[in-house]
Amino acid sequence: MQDRRANARDKVLFGGRAAVDARSSMNCVVRNLSENGACVEVDGDARVPQEINLTIARKGRSYLAQVVWREANRLGLAFRAMITDPGSSDLDARLRASEKKKRELQRRIKQLIGEG
Repeated sequence: MQDRRANARDKVLFGGRAAVDARSSMNCVVRNLSENGACVEVDGDARVPQEINLTIARKGRSYLAQVVWREANRLGLAFRAMITDPGSSDLDARLRASEKKKRELQRRIKQLIGEG
């Protein structure tokens, strides 16, 4: 199968929450993640609509996502928009900047010790 993603996804293992409407939601497992989408695993008999709100507590982010493919209990999601809490946007921006700086420093350390 050809990979048509714009950005590579990082393999992760995060807990998530998929809100399917205003009153119901379900737990899910985020298997991979990028800026534009994710692969999530849901309960095998779960009925998931074409659009969901995916919350990844560990990342402190929520997304309006569209299901672009389904395979058994796995779903491929394309993020349409990030849903932000107005009071947390500054913290989110600082966290993203800190994560980016950490990755840059880790790459530099590997270069300096000859692993990269």
